[in-house]
Amino acid sequence: MIPTISVFEHSPDRGQGLARDMSVRWAFEEVGQAYEVRQVSLNATKQPAHQALHPFGQIPTYEEGDLALFESGAIVLHIAEHHVGLLPADPNGRARAIMWMFAALSTVEPPIVQREIAMYMEHDKTWYEKRLPILEDGIRVRLHQLSSRLGKADWLEEAFSAGDLMMVQVLRRLKTSNVLGEFPNLCAYITRGEARPAFRRAYDAQLAAFIGKPPKQPN
Repeated sequence: MIPTISVFEHSPDRGQGLARDMSVRWAFEEVGQAYEVRQVSLNATKQPAHQALHPFGQIPTYEEGDLALFESGAIVLHIAEHHVGLLPADPNGRARAIMWMFAALSTVEPPIVQREIAMYMEHDKTWYEKRLPILEDGIRVRLHQLSSRLGKADWLEEAFSAGDLMMVQVLRRLKTSNVLGEFPNLCAYITRGEARPAFRRAYDAQLAAFIGKPPKQPN
């Protein structure tokens, strides 16, 4: 059975691959799993039918047979656990890859999202110009720690894993900021992730849905 995920009909990121379905699409592409997409409007996410799948009224959701999941991290982990390619075979390596997934979503992403909320919701407030540098300093703390751990390695552990997939996707949210540029090895880390054929396929698919054109065909 081919799984189905729900995505925004009109993504607020305008097709830049920052919506939560991108990591799920990327995971599918990495493991070679076909999937179907159901587009939903923002209004539809507030309706009982969607909230039966996602009680918080967000995207993505995942449906396969009688299994329904929400939360992008949980969906990516489910995909990784049921297909070869995103988790190491040895138990310790597997545990560390899952650890990095949690680190991406629970430790690195929160200060990044706080900055985004401030930029969109508080830019006209009197305190905005003073608060933004404070938020960015909080991001720098996490990026410095992550940069030190990554060092000169290509990936967080020996090989690319679901942990890298989630971490790269989180860091991509900073690509338009000056903060990320202070950490060249993290910039290179993102570039390596985006260069993966599976990432390109996922990115092209979500962009095609946004602009209403078929995905670009590989050369």
